[in-house]
Amino acid sequence: MDLLSLIPAAALLLVAGLLGGLVAGLLGVGGGIVLVPVLEALLGQIGVPPEWRMHVAVATSMSTIIPTAIASSRAHQMRGAIDWSMIRAWAPGFLLGGLVGALLAARASGPLLSGLFGATALVIAIKMYLPFDHWRLRDKVPHGIGGKLIAGFIATVSAMLGIGGGMLGVPAMTLLGQPVHRAVGTASVFGLLIGVPATLGYLFARPGVPLPGATVGVVSLLGFALIAPCSILMAPVGARIAHTLSRRALSQAFAVFLLIVALRMFYRTIAP
Repeated sequence: MDLLSLIPAAALLLVAGLLGGLVAGLLGVGGGIVLVPVLEALLGQIGVPPEWRMHVAVATSMSTIIPTAIASSRAHQMRGAIDWSMIRAWAPGFLLGGLVGALLAARASGPLLSGLFGATALVIAIKMYLPFDHWRLRDKVPHGIGGKLIAGFIATVSAMLGIGGGMLGVPAMTLLGQPVHRAVGTASVFGLLIGVPATLGYLFARPGVPLPGATVGVVSLLGFALIAPCSILMAPVGARIAHTLSRRALSQAFAVFLLIVALRMFYRTIAP
């Protein structure tokens, strides 16, 4: 493999890391909605087989979410936008669900993962874009077994898709009575609780075929090394921007990103 041929891909990974960090801080989603499609498109350039590109993209994205979540959550905490009582109550569900999601994804097909990603992104995009901010299922976030079950579902799906939990967590929290700015801030912590067990699961995955590019399990160490520092740099910037936007603008920005990703993933599903 010619080293020079990797330079364009490396440059795009650096840009994706910057965008992923910005989006992570802005929307509390871990940056995976940017990273997974970019990684999936670039992995072919280093020789990853088509049937494993989505797996490596999801796993690598999940690994980068850990440091990004730390940087993003610190920025949101400085503004008092994290509900730590909810984090403590939901943490067991996140930890278990993250590991279960990684184990399930390692055994799923690439088209199944991309289709699930697209469908999830589309549903949440519609919910966040339309003026449904006043919709509430209840006025207070549950802290008991119901909260842990919700967290487990969010974590399982998020780990399978390589996202930090905010894609599902932000809409879930707004439906459960959290203001969107506090939901975004709280969701920034989800990535850490989901990312650690999920990444461990992906590191120990056994794809059955040799994967190039310093890949351990299905995690690309090269991708992690290029993306993580850029994401850490930009996550606080996104958090600062988030607190200057109106609630409606923040919800619509979230929806636009998700719609773009949904269309890309549907295309990947029907034309692998």
